[in-house]
Amino acid sequence: MGFKRLDPEDLVLSNEAVTTAAWSGNTPTLTSFFNDPAQTGSASSTAEFYYDVYQTASTSTSAAVQFGLAYCDVKGSGSKFYNVLVTGSSPTRTNYGQYRTLVLGDENALFTFGNETTEYFYALNVERARYKESLLPGVMTLNLSGSGGNIVLTDDSKLGGAVVFSDAGRRFNLVSGSAGTVYTGVDANGWTANSGSYGWFLPDVGLILLNGEALDGPTAGGGIALGTTRGFDTANYNQRLVFDALNQAGTGGYGFTLNSKETLSSDFVFVRARNQEFNYSENPSFISGSTGEVIFNSFIDNPQTFITTVGLYNDNNELLAVAKLSRPLLKDFTKELLVRVKLDF
Repeated sequence: MGFKRLDPEDLVLSNEAVTTAAWSGNTPTLTSFFNDPAQTGSASSTAEFYYDVYQTASTSTSAAVQFGLAYCDVKGSGSKFYNVLVTGSSPTRTNYGQYRTLVLGDENALFTFGNETTEYFYALNVERARYKESLLPGVMTLNLSGSGGNIVLTDDSKLGGAVVFSDAGRRFNLVSGSAGTVYTGVDANGWTANSGSYGWFLPDVGLILLNGEALDGPTAGGGIALGTTRGFDTANYNQRLVFDALNQAGTGGYGFTLNSKETLSSDFVFVRARNQEFNYSENPSFISGSTGEVIFNSFIDNPQTFITTVGLYNDNNELLAVAKLSRPLLKDFTKELLVRVKLDF
C-alpha cells in the first residue's frame, strides 16, 4: 500500500443537469386521467378542497397520485361555508389563502396573471414524488378542452426575458403554445384577449396556477368556456371541470406533458501514479522474516506491481471512499497511470 497527497488541481467539481419524464413509469405524456370515487364523492371530507388525479384506475395496483387539482376563490365561493354564521369562510377560500401565502407571501394580495387581477383560479399541484429537484421549464404542454373548444398551454420561459422570482421561486407565465413555443393567434404574448395570461408555472415547487377567468372566456378571446360556478354557500366542486377538460383533450391523443429536472453534483478525483511511484510492494511475503532482505532479486532490479484499488483518505488517515478497478493494472518504472474517480452526491 502506498500513500500520496492530492494536489488542488487533482480535484474537479462538476454540475450536470439530468431530465426525466415526470409521470409514473417514466411516461412523458399522460393522456388518461382517473380519480378515486371515494375521495371525490360528496361524502368525502376532502372533495371540496381538492381531487387527486391518477394515471390509471385508483383500484389498480400500479395506481399512483400524479397531481392534485384544487379550486381557489378569494370570496370562498363554490363551496359550503364551514359555519353559516361566518360568511365566506370555506374550503375554496382556504385554498386561495394557502397558495397566496406560498407564492405571494402577502395575506392581503391578489393574483395578477399577466396584466389582469383575478379573484379565482385553479391550482394543479404536481405530486412531490413525481419530480426530484424541480420541473423543467420550456417543455410543458397542457391540453384542455371545454364546451368552447380546445386550448394548448405552455410556459413562456423560452422567450428569453428576465426571470421573475416569487416567494415560491421562479415564476413563468402560462401562455397559448406547445413545448415552450408561443402561439400568437389571439395576443402577441400568447395571452387571452381580455383576461391576461393563462396563469403561472412555478417549476421550483411543482405548481401550475390556471387563470379561471381566462379559461371561462369565449373561444374568440382564447378561452374554452370552462364554466366555473361561483355559488354562494354551495359545493360546486369546480376542480371537476379541469379534470373533465383534461380527459376530453386526452381522447384526441393529446394530454399533459411534463418533465422533471435534477442537478447532479459530482466530484472528480484524478489519482496519478507517476513512473517513479508505486513500483514496489509492501507485501510482507517479499521480505525475509529473519534478515529483512528482499527475497526476489527481480523485485529489486525490475520491480512490477499490479494496482487494483484506490482508497481516498482524509488528513486523519481515515478511509472515506474506495474505488475498485475493473482489472489489475500493471505498474513499473516505464509506465504511468491516471485513474479518474467520480463521486456523485
